[in-house]
Amino acid sequence: MIKVLFVSFESLPFVKTGGLADVVYALPKALDSSEFEVRVVMPMFKSIKESYYQGMKYLDHIYVHSGFINEEANIYSYVNEGVEYLFIENDTYFNRDGVYGYADDAARFSFYNVAVVEMMIKMDYYPDICHEHDYHAAVLPALCKVRYNAIEKIRAIKHILTIHNLAYQGEYDKQVLFDYLAFDYKNYENGNLRFNDYCNFMKIGIVYADFVTTVSRTYAKEIQTPEFGNKLDVILRYRAKDLYGIANGIDTDSFNPANDKAIAKPYSLRNYISGKKANKAALQKELGLEEREDTLLVGMVSRLTFQKGTDIFLGAIQNILHQDVQVAILGTGESKHEYSFKMLENENKNHFVYYCGYNEALAHRMYAGLDMLVMPSLFEPCGISQLIAMRYGTLPLVRETGGLKDTVEPLNEYENTGNGFSFGPYNVQDFERVFNYAYTQYYEYPERWKMLVRNAMKTDVSFERSAREYENLYRKVLEK
Repeated sequence: MIKVLFVSFESLPFVKTGGLADVVYALPKALDSSEFEVRVVMPMFKSIKESYYQGMKYLDHIYVHSGFINEEANIYSYVNEGVEYLFIENDTYFNRDGVYGYADDAARFSFYNVAVVEMMIKMDYYPDICHEHDYHAAVLPALCKVRYNAIEKIRAIKHILTIHNLAYQGEYDKQVLFDYLAFDYKNYENGNLRFNDYCNFMKIGIVYADFVTTVSRTYAKEIQTPEFGNKLDVILRYRAKDLYGIANGIDTDSFNPANDKAIAKPYSLRNYISGKKANKAALQKELGLEEREDTLLVGMVSRLTFQKGTDIFLGAIQNILHQDVQVAILGTGESKHEYSFKMLENENKNHFVYYCGYNEALAHRMYAGLDMLVMPSLFEPCGISQLIAMRYGTLPLVRETGGLKDTVEPLNEYENTGNGFSFGPYNVQDFERVFNYAYTQYYEYPERWKMLVRNAMKTDVSFERSAREYENLYRKVLEK
């Protein structure tokens, strides 16, 4: 049995700030349990303690002495859907309302990484593979190979680092390496831990992990370029032979229109026409839009940031609203974008609605009730929304970048193939051009539109495919 430890700051159903939580929740369940024994280790945040503490099992107590950090922690276990989660309880760093964005994040992340190693030693639990997720866990390979390398069982662990979004790297003052992580200065001096005279968690992970993965094949290529590499492209090109792109999937049990209790009427491929129609009508009523069965209903379920292409959408929206279209937006983000959407709602009653915030149940109803979901992202490592949309028969309109390019096949009207629409250059004109093309398909070629919906619902968006690729990579890293 191959023992794999997922190291992540978040996972559903416990805490979520982004797609990382979806991956860490779904992937362990999809791995072959007859060959892989998977555990997940994460901090015990305040919200987790409030909701799950009574059902947890106490396992052990550890001491973490690391530079200026002198803390204790308790280790708890909780089994969720067949997967064991290990929680590190420390009120100093984790008993807070939020997950990220604190002034002492460098100390919090450092404590977490060191605590994971100390946990393994105290519990005599040594996984064959540590699968670290994003920069919050990225210094763990270096800790095992440099600071704790005298312990043979720690030194023998293989490490796979998954980059979920290279835009977030964990860059701090170099003193973090010594004050919180207790590395020897020689490891900074030789360049292995140094990045432009700073401490960069992601860079350290890329250097020390045995394999590096990211969440789509296209994004794996993109991050090796100056445009998308966020100053780490040189290092990623250096590790190119050990860099893999594996597209995410979604948990198809949680996102299943056939038994989704959040939507107005469950449906499947067999009765999708009546199902989509009923959910569209219910969504229009809920959002205060005019209940019109044949009007193209378009939406976004997204963080409203520059990454997500919100500026392109806003640049095209006035022309879009001059057509027979209704628009629904769900999300929060940059204040200037929130303000713009609120103004659009005030000026376009019955045609435009903006829900400022995030509501998981409403998101499900939007995926079920929309005709088309737009994702004009500047960059997108993988993307989750387009996968969910296809699962619910809502056609995605995406920019050809990262995982969006890998998962959405644009309509080929000559071969009757495709499961959505896409455009290349990042500008308003190209987005409008493809939007108008999709608009024409909806109104003038309804049978072709139905074909695309069927294709979208047939697309394999599950984690099963991704899991098989990770299983092969786990086997490969053990041979390295």
